[in-house]
Amino acid sequence: MSLDLMNIARTGVLASQSQLAITSNNIANANTAGYNRQVVSQSALDSQRMGNDFYGAGTYVSDVKRVYNDYATRELRIGSTAVSETQTTFGKMSELDQLFSQIGKGVPEGLNNFFASMNALSDIPGDLGMRGSMLTSANQLADSINQMQGHLDSQMTQTNDQISAVTSRINEISTELGNINRELMKSQGEDMQLLDKQDALILELSEYASVNVVALDSGAKSVMLGGTMMLVSGEVSMQMGTVQGDPYPNELQITAQSGSKSMIVDATKLGGQLGALVNYRDETLMPSQMELGQYALGVADAFNQAQAQGFDLNGQVGANIFTDINDPSMQLGRVGALSSNTGTANLSVNIDDVGSLTGSSYELKFTAPSTYELKDAVSGNITPLTLNGTKLEGAAGFSIDIDAGALASGDTFEIRPTSGAAASVSVEMTDGKGIAAATGAQITADAANTGNSQVNLVSIDDRTDTNFPVTGAELTFEIDPSATPPTFEVFDVDGTSLGAAAAYTPPNISAHGFTFEIDSTAATAEKFTFNLSFAEGDNTNLVNMAKLSEAKLMNGGKTTLNDVYESTKFDVGSKTKAAEIAMGSADAIYSQAYTRVQSVSGVNLDEEAANLMRFQQSYQASARIMTTANEIFNTLFSSLR
Repeated sequence: MSLDLMNIARTGVLASQSQLAITSNNIANANTAGYNRQVVSQSALDSQRMGNDFYGAGTYVSDVKRVYNDYATRELRIGSTAVSETQTTFGKMSELDQLFSQIGKGVPEGLNNFFASMNALSDIPGDLGMRGSMLTSANQLADSINQMQGHLDSQMTQTNDQISAVTSRINEISTELGNINRELMKSQGEDMQLLDKQDALILELSEYASVNVVALDSGAKSVMLGGTMMLVSGEVSMQMGTVQGDPYPNELQITAQSGSKSMIVDATKLGGQLGALVNYRDETLMPSQMELGQYALGVADAFNQAQAQGFDLNGQVGANIFTDINDPSMQLGRVGALSSNTGTANLSVNIDDVGSLTGSSYELKFTAPSTYELKDAVSGNITPLTLNGTKLEGAAGFSIDIDAGALASGDTFEIRPTSGAAASVSVEMTDGKGIAAATGAQITADAANTGNSQVNLVSIDDRTDTNFPVTGAELTFEIDPSATPPTFEVFDVDGTSLGAAAAYTPPNISAHGFTFEIDSTAATAEKFTFNLSFAEGDNTNLVNMAKLSEAKLMNGGKTTLNDVYESTKFDVGSKTKAAEIAMGSADAIYSQAYTRVQSVSGVNLDEEAANLMRFQQSYQASARIMTTANEIFNTLFSSLR
């Protein structure tokens, strides 16, 4: 019987040792991230028959396992994805909001200062010092727009760098998970340390993208990102990467690669930090850049057109203050051709009416034989375009020129009419004498005209010409664009012809000391009367130019120049506030999920301390049984001597 007691005591001591070891390990790892509490399961040994009775034979450790709840862990991963996504969005939006609120405030201030310099010059329009001050204000305005675009470009670079860094870390995790799966297959998923490390890596992975986990019978786990992209399949690890954007290289695209095969991943569906970065770049940063370009085009076009309505100190038609809106430098980035296009066409975008621009980007798609569709990326509205010669017409404020080559069916282009303007806008005028403060260019269409002809004064070539049309000596041009070749005839103030009808080469006509541009599709002759009087002290045109501060020139006559910028700033602020609220909600949900996991799998030091005392007492009691069995054995031997 004493021998049986000794064996029972031995099993009790060994079981208590295991319990103490696991409890001690739990206590030691109480602060270890990703550690799941472990417990020992004990079972009774089969009983032994002695005579007519059965006696217990002791205990043994039947299992050591992690305390793990798959549902709670899955909820934690979902919460981790949401909180990482919202934190990233709020962080990026906060940076952009501060950029517009602090550094970006120089843009509207620059325009206000420019208007202030106009008002000051209008009091003494002939003062060269004041004219120079106005040009200085113009340069400061252009510089503030350039600098703001530079900061937005830096945001783009920074965001792309973050996207690359995240994909690199995902690849590292993918490789580690593949290696862990390989080891777990050897132990059939019994190695608890590897399981903890596996779960910790998957939880970290859930910060970068939404994660779906599939447990395999072999003990390994397959991992999918965004519900569509397989990242780890058993011991096989896939890799992610980045490639230049299509059609715009500076907008990185994310790829998934397995072996020699590679595919573009729709990052907006991945969620987490990676999805947030791509969404921020494509849905907030790029539109902000486009709207800043719209603002730059509005500024340049408004003042250049105002200049063309007056005369400078040299008696010439006002030249551009800012870069022309269709200058090659201002057209950079307006068209992007997809790499999948099979045609050879080279396209360019010409701004026809800045006031009709929306700041949107568009998708142009050609379907043979003659269908051209322009899809607004914001509203999704599709506008059919008409090919007139080599020009596609019908878009809001712009037209598309086919400069060379030919389109093939299915060819697709991304059109960004306002792209590049904010970086390229500059002041072209260098001499303050060129500011067109005076008004005198009066071009009056005859009431009998039936066409939609437009006439713009291009230049004053010779004010000393005998028939130059000053006040009281106006000239009337009768223009017949329907003739072959087109012709014009000039009449003096009394209606007397100054010569037979002469041919001209559209669109310009030069005669009697000045040049003007005619844009006409009229089927019959039309008349225009010119009065090009000029007074050096006249400030009328400058006063009209200053009134542009309140003129609703943009977005179809709905907003002023500064409204365009302030609207962008307001949108950024609204998105920042929304991101902050979303982050608070996501934090609360994540905290609940984390608490739930910890309540199941976390180490409670009070509980473990109590267990430690309990198993210590169990060990001591089992050891006491061994002592008792030994004493009984010794007593038995003593009685036989």
